[in-house]
Amino acid sequence: MMRYCSTRGGVQGADFCDVLFSGFAPDGGMFMPESLPVLSPDTLRSWAALHFSQLVVEVASLFIPTQLMPRDHLEALVMEALSSFSVPEVVRFAKLKEGLTIVELFHGNTLAFKDLAMTCTVRFLDYFLQKQKRRAVVVVGTSGDTGGSAIQSAKGLAQVDLVVVYPRGRVTPVQEKHMTTCLQDNIHVFSADGTSDDIDNPIRRLFADHELVKAHGLMSLNSVNWSRIMIQLSHFIYAYLHMSGLEGASADAPLPPLEVVVPTGGAGNIAAGCIVKQMGVPLQLVAMVNSNDIVRRTVQSGDFSMAADVKQTLAPAIDIQDPYNMERVFWLLSGRDGALVKGIMEDFQSSHRHTLPQQLHTVLSQAVSAGTVTDEGILESMRRCWEDNHYLLCPHTAVAVWHHYHTPPSAQLNRCYLATASPAKFQSAVQRAGLTLDLPESLSSLDKMATRCEGLEKSQTWSKHWEDKLREKIQSISFARERNVTYYT
Repeated sequence: MMRYCSTRGGVQGADFCDVLFSGFAPDGGMFMPESLPVLSPDTLRSWAALHFSQLVVEVASLFIPTQLMPRDHLEALVMEALSSFSVPEVVRFAKLKEGLTIVELFHGNTLAFKDLAMTCTVRFLDYFLQKQKRRAVVVVGTSGDTGGSAIQSAKGLAQVDLVVVYPRGRVTPVQEKHMTTCLQDNIHVFSADGTSDDIDNPIRRLFADHELVKAHGLMSLNSVNWSRIMIQLSHFIYAYLHMSGLEGASADAPLPPLEVVVPTGGAGNIAAGCIVKQMGVPLQLVAMVNSNDIVRRTVQSGDFSMAADVKQTLAPAIDIQDPYNMERVFWLLSGRDGALVKGIMEDFQSSHRHTLPQQLHTVLSQAVSAGTVTDEGILESMRRCWEDNHYLLCPHTAVAVWHHYHTPPSAQLNRCYLATASPAKFQSAVQRAGLTLDLPESLSSLDKMATRCEGLEKSQTWSKHWEDKLREKIQSISFARERNVTYYT
């Protein structure tokens, strides 16, 4: 049966249910499979004609033992989760001029790629909570899209209360409304006077309080949660099956490679791509970042260090200086060296800077390449793509597509770009590029809806203050649920 361990070496032998209900591992690390299944060329070819939803079932079944979730239950949950997407294929390919292929991952309810993994993960969570007759309090810090996706997936669930914290003034109006207009009793939203990295600090401390975690069923739906990463493996494999030329290759020839260009913030997508590579799929990964370029510096020079401040850019969902999923990447590429990863991450968390060991940096730079894009570059990509194709990019996808215009693909290598959100969520950036769009009714109607959230303000002891307020909220939720009373009136 598939077992899981911590990237810092302090936990082994956890099962999928343990991991699903966890945030960070008890030793501060992140959960990963103790071993990865290898996908043979024959397996990949047998999957080539699968619908995306069917592929998700195949991939998830490698990591969720049937003893915990029978195959027919898994299939029903995934099909239900992805049935609400606005296009029947769930993931769509836009093939544009000069070899520019966009993998559209944003056709879910909140128009962001987070919906793919979030809808599935929340259904897995609800399945086990009902089975075990228990409740959970989910705490999510978000740079924009994760919070709205979690809320839309979890609203109204009887077994789940969701606490979401977002950085006030650093998300778009649409992203904010996707969070604050949800008035269901099990949704609790905070706006924080800081950055998404600021938000991560008190949340980490809450999860380090093992008594609090145990007493209130505390868990995370950020990409800290392994289930989120597990589902994200599917869109890399799906892109490979459709874009690599696999079907045209002879059975005895080496598998053809595919380059995947990924707009990168918290590095969950890049971590998923690295896992897929280790499962035997020949991907070449390019991590493209905005002016918050810690991932680019780490890949290119081994400088895993935060800048002094998180810069506010036109691509706010990747305005991140603490790309916590790089811990999973380091663990994979170091040969699963928990002691090494523990040292790196504890040094980084205490000093906010670390220089990678030479051997790890060499392996990382061979596994991933990286680049950075300014706001001017984002606008340039949006304008050029519209002029060439009448195709509108969101600013995050534009971060990836900048690579197309400045490093054209070769005829020998297929390449695609992950589109992580709809441009309709980023009207200000679209206007800055001198372009226009018509808002869908699902977004324009948000302005007419009532809103609700609580504030977290900056003070001299703001981090402790935020932690205390969130702790108080968690305890109040549990108190109200134990007495079967309505939290909001």
